Amino acid sequence: MTRVRQERAEITRQAILDGAATAFDLCGFDGTSLSDVVKYAGVTKGALYFHFPSKEALARALMDEHFQVSEHVPAIENPGLQTVIDLTHQMAHGLRTNVRIRAGIRLVIEFGAFTNPDPTPYDTWIATCRSCLTPAQEQGDIHPMLDVRALSTLLVGAFTGIQVTSHVRTRREDLHTRVTDLWSFLLPTIVPPQRITRFHPTGTPRPASPPPTD
Repeated sequence: MTRVRQERAEITRQAILDGAATAFDLCGFDGTSLSDVVKYAGVTKGALYFHFPSKEALARALMDEHFQVSEHVPAIENPGLQTVIDLTHQMAHGLRTNVRIRAGIRLVIEFGAFTNPDPTPYDTWIATCRSCLTPAQEQGDIHPMLDVRALSTLLVGAFTGIQVTSHVRTRREDLHTRVTDLWSFLLPTIVPPQRITRFHPTGTPRPASPPPTD
């Protein structure tokens, strides 16, 4: 019985997060009320308050969740420059297909605006990039004179601006193309010429699907 209650509680929690993501994605933090969340989630206000004490707690949960895109990085045996390239494309894919990631990113930008700015999400992504680019530089894939922390900061800022511009101009229809452009222009300036063919600005190619069998 306890397990059944826990499972139901988790289903309700996920429904609340889905509803909150839809509301925040459409209207932002200030434009969303808890009544909006309840409407989109299909739950009662009592159920909402059981899981989340406030609208800010909901927002923080969604902002934390968008870091799941990079959750497997610590398990990668040899993280490097291609890891960061792939992460930007994975984030681009999430922004185009996952309302929770879209809401999380919108909230990160809103919470990082000029009123009481919160740099924590940006600092976390910078640290993730740095954890991949440092070993890349040590093995000769990045010019030795470059400041890896400065490069990581540039990448996070550039991706943020690219995805906002893509959202405004094309509803992110061209986001993968714009991310590919970023890497196509950047790689020749940060990678030694003899190593540049190792990297794929469009992301790591996926293996071809096996042909169907009769």
